[in-house]
Amino acid sequence: MAQRKKLSKKQLSVMDNMFTGELDEQAVLDRHKVSRNVYSRWLADGLFVTEFDRRIMSAHRQSAALIARYAPLAAAKLVHLTESEKEETARKACLDIISLQALLDKRIAQPSQSQTTETQPQQQLTEQAASRLLAALAQEEQ
Repeated sequence: MAQRKKLSKKQLSVMDNMFTGELDEQAVLDRHKVSRNVYSRWLADGLFVTEFDRRIMSAHRQSAALIARYAPLAAAKLVHLTESEKEETARKACLDIISLQALLDKRIAQPSQSQTTETQPQQQLTEQAASRLLAALAQEEQ
């Protein structure tokens, strides 16, 4: 049997609704009158799975780009919160900064295939920021 080169209009419509609508998987299938059995066959079809995976990766890239776009603003607000008059807010902001720095350090420590550990820049807190964070933590423990 010859392999199809294109997805059907119904498959594309179902996929579009899964990635653009507010409905969950079963609601999309119900809306398009696609049975679980038919959907299972689609998931066994390499062409369908390839397109589905491509859309998933696209959604992940869009999410990562959005997060990256607002990361500097979020970081600035977090640093500003370390100076809050509410001790608990300042303490939590300090802990979040330390946690985020640890996460960044972990990512840097895992070189990509195109980079070696030696060529990666070291990202560290400045002495002043570290001192403020430690002071806030020490004050909390007293």
